[in-house]
This record gives sequence, C-alpha cells and structure tokens, in this order.
Amino acid sequence: MAKPNFPDAASRRKCWGARDEYFDCLTKNTDDESQCANLKKAFESSCPNTWVKHFVRRRDYLQYKDKLGTEGFVPAGEKQKS
Repeated sequence: MAKPNFPDAASRRKCWGARDEYFDCLTKNTDDESQCANLKKAFESSCPNTWVKHFVRRRDYLQYKDKLGTEGFVPAGEKQKS
C-alpha cells in the first residue's frame, strides 16, 4: 500500500493563503464567484481536493450559523417577519 503524500509546511501556507484570498474576495463581492475566478483557480490548484471541499463546507456552515444568530430559525414554508 502506498504511503499518503501529505503537504509540507510551505505547501500548507500556500494553500491557506490562497484560501484566505479567495474567501476574502467572495466576502467583498457578496459571494459573486465570477469576480473571484482567478483566485478560485489558485485556491483549487494550491490545496488538495479534500481540503478544498472541507474549507468550502466550513465557510458555508459558519455563514449559515451566523445567519441563524442574526435572523433566527425560519421553518420551511413560513415567511420571515420583517
């Protein structure tokens, strides 16, 4: 069985930097991915695929959690009160 190839410290720093730049761009552009296409490519090419999936899921979860904290829970089929 082949040994897994784990990124070294320099590769991890490069990945995390690319992730941070991409996510900052998304935040500044209200999640308009077309404005951040080059940064997304850099992020995806700098990080292992499993890490990309993890980071994107984590960002989505944290945004959802923040939204619940500010807007509260709205059951499906009900309209939120203004």
